[in-house]
Amino acid sequence: MDRVDRMHPRDRVPEPADAYAAAPLLNCLLREAADPAGEQGVHRLRAGGRLLRVRGARRPRDPELHTDGTWHPLTHAELVKLAAEELRQATGLSNPELPGEMLDSRDAVAAILAARARTTPSPDPYVRSEQSLITGHPHHPAPKARGGGPVASWLPYAPEAHARFPLTLLGVREDTVVEEGDTTALDALGTAPPGYRLLPAHPWQLDLIGGRPEIREAFEDGRLLRLDGTPGTVWPTAAIRTVYAPGGDHFLKFSLDVRITNDIRRLWRHDLLKLRRTDAAAVAAFAAHPGPAAWLSDRGYRTAGFAFEELAVLVRDGLRPHLLPDATPLLAAALVEEGFDGSPLARLTDPAAWWTAYLRQVVPPALEAFERHGVVLEAHLQNTLIAVDAAGLPVQALFRDAEGVKLLTDVSRKAGWERLVYCLVVNNLTEVAALLSERHPGWNPWPAARAELARHPVPEIPALLASPTLPGKTNLLLRWTGADGADARYLPLPNPLACR
Repeated sequence: MDRVDRMHPRDRVPEPADAYAAAPLLNCLLREAADPAGEQGVHRLRAGGRLLRVRGARRPRDPELHTDGTWHPLTHAELVKLAAEELRQATGLSNPELPGEMLDSRDAVAAILAARARTTPSPDPYVRSEQSLITGHPHHPAPKARGGGPVASWLPYAPEAHARFPLTLLGVREDTVVEEGDTTALDALGTAPPGYRLLPAHPWQLDLIGGRPEIREAFEDGRLLRLDGTPGTVWPTAAIRTVYAPGGDHFLKFSLDVRITNDIRRLWRHDLLKLRRTDAAAVAAFAAHPGPAAWLSDRGYRTAGFAFEELAVLVRDGLRPHLLPDATPLLAAALVEEGFDGSPLARLTDPAAWWTAYLRQVVPPALEAFERHGVVLEAHLQNTLIAVDAAGLPVQALFRDAEGVKLLTDVSRKAGWERLVYCLVVNNLTEVAALLSERHPGWNPWPAARAELARHPVPEIPALLASPTLPGKTNLLLRWTGADGADARYLPLPNPLACR
């Protein structure tokens, strides 16, 4: 008996948690495993032929299955079981892990909602935006799964729970330190004993790996010392393992041996070893860009040679040196999250000017980096910050995460373009456009998007504007089949840009 069967019927969590968890799973099912069945909101599951009905479009809700001549509401647990049955029929494969992840994701949402009700958010609108993503990735079956561990192990470090915490400081013996690039921000976190260098650690990661033999031995033989915690606290961002230190105005990115969405979130050796080349290419691309767009550079990393990936920490630029005067940065993903306190979209009466300004800030730097510098930004909503003026109008875009950047010297132009279109158009523009259209019925965002894209002399753009489809990433099938998270697989989605 699998976990879905054991948990049904299960103790009900608050209805908001059911809805938050069901929406991205439904998005995956409707995108990857179903077709419209004529009546509005009704879809036929391809493998089993059953009819599934939902309400809403951007964030589907209230799933119902047609059985015995009538519609039956589905709990989240029943929806998980339905998805697993459908995927087994469609692929011929079983996956004992993913249903558990889906249930864990819903349970995590329940814990997050309870924590948010008893905690105070940051007064900083930027931090609030990073910590607002209760839904998470809108097309992932388990966006809030936290590795299946007890709530107490991860909730103190959860951005969605308004967490803030001190980092643990380690001393690493100098002859075992491995570093590259500019890591001077780490030395300002405290004082290392003679013969040692400072290495901050994420407390959750240290709990996860502290019992491993190589870590225990390093503490025992003096290669590793546990020092005091940092005097100040850091705010975890939407990426969970990346934290913002407002005092020093920098970001630190850690390894975290937990599966978050598609991957175990380690700073992998192969990525770190190519990081400086990738980041330098992005820095050069943005330095040549004539507009205000900025790149948050991953300046360098430091780790211990005996635990290269496990203890690695990456230093990223802060915000203040890059921001325009009086501009307020916000995580773009927060704009499409319901209930984000501080969204400039909440007070819009006419979306046209705002959308045109958003396009003008976000699209040109991504296209120019690709065409002129061979840099493929991972320009999805979670890697895009949008700075707004006092009226809430976008005036600047900031991009981040060299780990996700691809260079056309390493991948084919075709593969690079497909990745850029998915990240920039499908994951970013389409999501923002859907929210604006939902709030402003009858308004069409796509003529302005077509006009912005057409301004740029990129050879692939005419075909993009004429194509009937866009590439949609298949996160549900990717997780079900156990594919590597970096092995993106796409299926064709209707292209709203092609509708004049």
